[in-house]
Amino acid sequence: MSSKRHRKKTNPKTRERRTYESQPASRVYLSGTEAAAAMEESADRYPEYREETLREAASEWALAKEFHRALAIYDRLLKEGCEEPEMVRAYRAEALWDTGRAEEARTAIAELRARHPKDPGPWHYVAELLESKDEPRAAAEWFTAGITHAIGPGTPLTAASVEGAERAMEIEQLVTGRHRVRRLLGEPHDDCDDLAHKLHEARSSLLGPARPLDELHDPRRQRATWETDPEMMEAEIKAVQEEAAAYQASRVRPRVTCVLFWPAADFEELLARWPTSADAYGDDHAGHLRQVERTLLELSDQGGTRLAVGRATVSGLEAHVREAGGTPDTSAARSGYAAELARRGEAADWPPPRNAPCWCSSGLKYKKCCGRPALE
Repeated sequence: MSSKRHRKKTNPKTRERRTYESQPASRVYLSGTEAAAAMEESADRYPEYREETLREAASEWALAKEFHRALAIYDRLLKEGCEEPEMVRAYRAEALWDTGRAEEARTAIAELRARHPKDPGPWHYVAELLESKDEPRAAAEWFTAGITHAIGPGTPLTAASVEGAERAMEIEQLVTGRHRVRRLLGEPHDDCDDLAHKLHEARSSLLGPARPLDELHDPRRQRATWETDPEMMEAEIKAVQEEAAAYQASRVRPRVTCVLFWPAADFEELLARWPTSADAYGDDHAGHLRQVERTLLELSDQGGTRLAVGRATVSGLEAHVREAGGTPDTSAARSGYAAELARRGEAADWPPPRNAPCWCSSGLKYKKCCGRPALE
């Protein structure tokens, strides 16, 4: 679960707000309640950063357990007007809860939900707040409603629609959070939980091997982590170290850029079923093969360090689309299919040795086929 403290953009006056300048040449750094008070004061001096400054001040008051002071700032922001009122309402609900006014907090949460915010932020914040207050069923409802509002009514919930959304990362966090609390509740997997796995696997593939989402969200693991079970904590530290090592290895491993090539029969079927594919590949198979080689040469000239050719099939493209969403006649679907072939190790490194068989499966040596200088 992520931290409940505010995540905000920075501004040039942050250092000024966090310090007290007693003399031009000396500066005393503040923290806690002193920093919070200084921020409140500076909000009037720098009105262009007023909302951000006050929200930072409220966060400092909350960290100092002066929840009533934080609540007063949120009330002030809502009364005077602010750019992100729904987030402020979410912060205010937490402040109410932390001051011991749980029923008022629930009322504030219900009022916020009735406003139907489109921004994923308030949904995620309140869902995690409810989760932290040991109300996982209510948290699951907030995660679910947040996904629906953020993705838009009528939009199919697929990996492609999430990755293509304006707030893709925040929507993914909602999907992942929903999976986590449903695991705590012992609920069976549904389509949205399956999507959480797909998104997790896609992101993990960029960083190297990672634990499955069901393992990360195992209820026993979550509870043991909260209760600081020594054995579980030791296992978690070891797992994190292994993941960090895998990530470090992935940082030094060159990324594979895969270019699709279509064998003749699949090329004809591709154009027959989705004629607009000719815009990308042309309508002549020999020309298509020359285009693939030229594209790889251009990528190499641009500094591509690890290139590959993926043997594409219409059935493979359709299977990819069924899994990831989208439609087969788009460049996004074909690019995703190429990346999937590379991830699965089903793409051939390019260029092959000059005396090796050509990547186009002609049976000729590469130097006598697509690798001939005359074709470059």
